[in-house]
Amino acid sequence: MGDMTNSDFYSKNQRNEANHAGEFGCTLQELRSLMELRGTEAVVKIKETYGETEGLCRHLKTSPTEGLAGTAADLEKRKLIFGKNFIPPKKPKTFLQLVWEALQDVTLIILEIAAIISLGLSFYQPPGEGNEGCGTATGGAEDEGEAEAGWIEGAAILLSVICVVLVTAFNDWSKEKQFRGLQSRIEQEQKFTVVRGGQVIQIPVAEIVVGDIAQVKYGDLLPADGIFIQGNDLKIDESSLTGESDQVRKSVDKDPMLLSGTHVMEGSGRMLVTAVGVNSQTGIIFTLLGAGGEEEEKKDKKAKQQDGAAAMEMQPLKSAEGGEGDDKDKKKSNMHKKEKSVLQGKLTKLAVQIGKAGLVMSAITVIILVLYFAIDTFVVNKKQWLPECTPVYVQYFVKFFIIGVTVLVVAVPEGLPLAVTISLAYSVKKMMKDNNLVRHLDACETMGNATAICSDKTGTLTTNRMTVVQAYVGDVHYKEIPDPDSLPAKTLDLLVNAIAINSAYTTKILPPEKEGGLPRQVGNKTECGLLGFVLDLKQDYEPVRNLIPEEKLYKVYTFNSVRKSMSTVIKMPDGSFRMYSKGASEIVLKKCSRILNAAGEPRIFRPRDRDEMVKKVIEPMACDGLRTICVAFRDFNSSPEPDWDNENDILSDLTCICVVGIEDPVRPEVPEAIRKCQRAGITVRMVTGDNINTARAIAIKCGIIHPGEDFLCLEGKEFNRRIRNEKGEIEQERIDKIWPKLRVLARSSPTDKHTLVKGIIDSTQVEQRQVVAVTGDGTNDGPALKKADVGFAMGIAGTDVAKEASDIILTDDNFSSIVKAVMWGRNVYDSISKFLQFQLTVNIVAVIVAFTGACITQDSPLKAVQMLWVNLIMDTFASLALATEPPTEALLLRKPYGRNKPLISRTMMKNILGHAVYQLTLIFTLLFVGEKMFKIDSGRNAPLHSPPSEHYTIIFNTFVMMQLFNEINARKIHGERNVFDGIFRNPIFCTIVLGTFTIQIVIVQFGGKPFSCSPLQLDQWMWCVFIGLGELVWGQVIATIPTSRLKFLKEAGRLTEKEEVPEEELNEDVEEIDHAERELRRGQILWFRGLNRIQTQIEVVNTFKSGTSFQGALRRQSSVTSQTQDVTNISSPSHVSLSNALSSPTSTSAAAAGHPRREGIP
Repeated sequence: MGDMTNSDFYSKNQRNEANHAGEFGCTLQELRSLMELRGTEAVVKIKETYGETEGLCRHLKTSPTEGLAGTAADLEKRKLIFGKNFIPPKKPKTFLQLVWEALQDVTLIILEIAAIISLGLSFYQPPGEGNEGCGTATGGAEDEGEAEAGWIEGAAILLSVICVVLVTAFNDWSKEKQFRGLQSRIEQEQKFTVVRGGQVIQIPVAEIVVGDIAQVKYGDLLPADGIFIQGNDLKIDESSLTGESDQVRKSVDKDPMLLSGTHVMEGSGRMLVTAVGVNSQTGIIFTLLGAGGEEEEKKDKKAKQQDGAAAMEMQPLKSAEGGEGDDKDKKKSNMHKKEKSVLQGKLTKLAVQIGKAGLVMSAITVIILVLYFAIDTFVVNKKQWLPECTPVYVQYFVKFFIIGVTVLVVAVPEGLPLAVTISLAYSVKKMMKDNNLVRHLDACETMGNATAICSDKTGTLTTNRMTVVQAYVGDVHYKEIPDPDSLPAKTLDLLVNAIAINSAYTTKILPPEKEGGLPRQVGNKTECGLLGFVLDLKQDYEPVRNLIPEEKLYKVYTFNSVRKSMSTVIKMPDGSFRMYSKGASEIVLKKCSRILNAAGEPRIFRPRDRDEMVKKVIEPMACDGLRTICVAFRDFNSSPEPDWDNENDILSDLTCICVVGIEDPVRPEVPEAIRKCQRAGITVRMVTGDNINTARAIAIKCGIIHPGEDFLCLEGKEFNRRIRNEKGEIEQERIDKIWPKLRVLARSSPTDKHTLVKGIIDSTQVEQRQVVAVTGDGTNDGPALKKADVGFAMGIAGTDVAKEASDIILTDDNFSSIVKAVMWGRNVYDSISKFLQFQLTVNIVAVIVAFTGACITQDSPLKAVQMLWVNLIMDTFASLALATEPPTEALLLRKPYGRNKPLISRTMMKNILGHAVYQLTLIFTLLFVGEKMFKIDSGRNAPLHSPPSEHYTIIFNTFVMMQLFNEINARKIHGERNVFDGIFRNPIFCTIVLGTFTIQIVIVQFGGKPFSCSPLQLDQWMWCVFIGLGELVWGQVIATIPTSRLKFLKEAGRLTEKEEVPEEELNEDVEEIDHAERELRRGQILWFRGLNRIQTQIEVVNTFKSGTSFQGALRRQSSVTSQTQDVTNISSPSHVSLSNALSSPTSTSAAAAGHPRREGIP
């Protein structure tokens, strides 16, 4: 396993090793092979080779307590020998590659071919030039100069193709660049705590080197491989590497190996970093997979070197997963190219339909033109087909072909994908300013459809600045902080010790940054509140901690969501033990049998005393919205030593020291934000681990519940009782009875949160499928964040695990930023609709004009080059102009659209058809009687290569003017009258409209032959602009017609229930899949599942025979993922990083079906 494919990397390092092996007592190779061992093997190996971990530290020239010295030279040397902590990303596509990709567009290829043929023919002078026998082919209007200008059309088409390609490529390139920027920003923000020169500092993950002493704690995603050297109660979720969802307990003497990419689920400690970057376990897998993406290009050569094996192994699994899993879950695929959201699903469908229609129209156009020409020349005029006339006829056919292709070019809305991309990219960029860091592009648009938000309380709705405001000490309930002199000295001493020792030593209170500011709270906020209480009592916790440093703590029971308490055991000078505990008051008080009285002496504390205390002290505190924490202690004899693993016995018979009420004030802007959500048709629910009275009090302050309304506030236990049947299974219909009224879920476990989210999403009770957003900060929120349609993680308080599982990171942890996300999401949807309304009007008009014009006058009134220019305005510029409209508060006044609302509503359909009627009427009027109106020569029936006529120029110009003014109409899609509303807030729009107008003047006046334009007089220009302005007036007329009368109008672009995001949407290459094939797929899937099970069993057997081999783990990982569809256990979000890398790049179906909603930003 050591000699992996990155041999080039090795050879380079081996040279370094040879030079430096003397400096460090171990080589890169030794460390790599050491990290491949697990459990006791590893312990034995470390003992044999280095003699304990201290020996290894000495070899790596580092100190287990002081860390590295941190001198620049030393760090550089380590990076040189052992590598940097950085996995090189896939190379971005070069601009030329993107140009090449843009050239693959079918319509463009057809155009290029047509243009080249046209060019070739124009240079070919047929011998039969002056031969009258070739009929209409050589019309009299042709003089020598014109004949030589024949090449211009071909050249102009090629030029405009180049323009389109460059614009597309540039857009892709800037999108790619933005993605990279975003990615690096996310990576730079990831910091990790290490000890250097005895100081605990935070450094970017990429700066970690071999030999560093890193501090790991609950919620961390390990950035490198290492060996556990000291700590307590450390539990790791290694499912991302092994696929086993059980948490692995780490200890110095049994299993000290910590691997990169795994998650700390509990506890804390220190590790010695032994492998970084490409040499760490995650790095090795990435190298195996060719940095996650080399294969993409080599798709065709599926089996490539060694990875071939891994890739082929995973082939069936992946195809099987394509159809399994929750159908409702949005399937995600590996590469961002294939990232398809609901919106993109609707758009693809629409684009395909329009494209087909265009294809049919263009084919008919060509056929009619050819037939008409042939009948007219050979039948009516009875001409012979003479050999010398062939090139002349071919030229005519090429001209017809070009006209056909232009119809197609205009019909195909290639601007749609562009508009979506621009709109999303623009939104994402702007959302950064609104404190939303979007990790997955489509989350931004899904957010616009959100119907429910399940929010955490602490830190999201509240400020997460905990302060103790009430206390119950020595039989007295103090409504504010007591005077230290009024408390018994014994009690005070116990209290300070209990708080200082029994909290993470990383939690501190530092002096304020600015004069007069509040002290800075670092670490766990609840503990900060308690330490603040110690300082308010004019005591200090530092001396206590210096007396008993972290290494001297005898045993620590860390806080987790099951215990809901934390306890620390210390050895007293006389050899006996003392344990300090703190936790949720109703839980800790149940374990108390004594309480300190006013004199500081323990007295008996009976259950009925407890009930009275709950009634008189705890409930009043909770109703003020305070969190209640109980602090207690217990003494043990030195002999016999208690059995520390028997937690239930240890955590009982405690003596209560005090109960404190901690206030976490509601953020001032939250009530307003929640009001906006409710007005926008979004239900806000609070899901918290806190006491139900506290939760209810905060919910009322926030405006989540209003007294007198019909709503439910449940505790986790009660919620579970109501949703489970006798067998303890969760039933959807039971959840359906609860969730519509549920507003607060208190004392909830992470599983409850996941169950609730899943229940709301899967519910069929309401006609629209609910779209749920969830906020979370803790490791335990991972499953719920993943299950939700949009997961928000907290940027400041959030753990790595939560961020990894989320779609959007709130950089200021503030609920009101979510409202901004909703606004942006709705705006994306509206922008696309505006663009569609504009684009389809142009499409309909241009296609009909080109088609009828060609059929009646044998020539399209709009020439190929003009069409391409129109296409450029319509597609590229309009998508820029309409997709960058800034959002307004008005977006929050309507209900969410829902997943199967059509893209084109009735109102829009009315606008599209209404404007099309106006434009067609005017263009046809100009086409057939224009020459009489303007007293100019008719441009109809002009012979080949004739000079451009003023007549057709006026038509082209009028057409463009109408589009420009209609672009202003398209800014409103809900039938509003004032289309200029807020137009100056969008400078891009104004620039583009004015820019297009200017370029149009240049084209008409100076375009000449290439653009088939002839300069116009001022009065003709005035008429064109006047007709264009008529669009705005006509828009008002259309707005007056009530949509409700127009029942016959169809809506378009909806996703039906069955095909929410159907299988074919996953694969753009397979555009349509017919019914039979779908059935076939079902069969295949079942067959693959069977195969898959057998494979897994064989794997397991083989693995046991050969000892855990890595490849085995790899394959088992993917099969395990496919079978553990529903993550009931709190399996970690860490599947993310790897299951992605693992899903073989050759298959583009959902990465790990177990986690269908996840893929990193490319």
